[in-house]
Amino acid sequence: MARPTRKIERIPITKEQERRESLQQVQDALADNNEAVLGAIQLLKSLHESGTLQFLNGMFAEGDKILDVIVTEAAKDENTNAIKNLLLMGGTLGKLNIQDVEPLLLKLNHGVQRVAEDPEPRESTSYLALLKKLKDPDVNRSLTLMIRFLEGLGSETESEERN
Repeated sequence: MARPTRKIERIPITKEQERRESLQQVQDALADNNEAVLGAIQLLKSLHESGTLQFLNGMFAEGDKILDVIVTEAAKDENTNAIKNLLLMGGTLGKLNIQDVEPLLLKLNHGVQRVAEDPEPRESTSYLALLKKLKDPDVNRSLTLMIRFLEGLGSETESEERN
């Protein structure tokens, strides 16, 4: 009768076999992800040609120094206030309803365009001419719009403010 096996000796894998298996895995991954690999190569080529890759390499090589400069500059009072203001402005912009603002911006563009056509008129507007302009529908609409804007500008907003 045969004796039971008490010790199993594994066949050692050589470095060359490990290397062949690793290369095979890499080749398989390349074949399976052909389009992604080609896209990544194209991206690297573009980054290299534009000089961005060299910039990023230099930035990462000097990362500690760059981070130190950024932290030092950000700690200054004026920069801290600027960052805070940017964040508040970003939050405020997020509250704007662009669909409501768009018609106003278009009208603002038309007004700027009219002023650009004759930025420094030679004649001045008399009181009588000003009163006559109030009958002009475009001027009247503009004044009504400005009055509504001023009313909104003067309304109480303390409950909505973030400090």
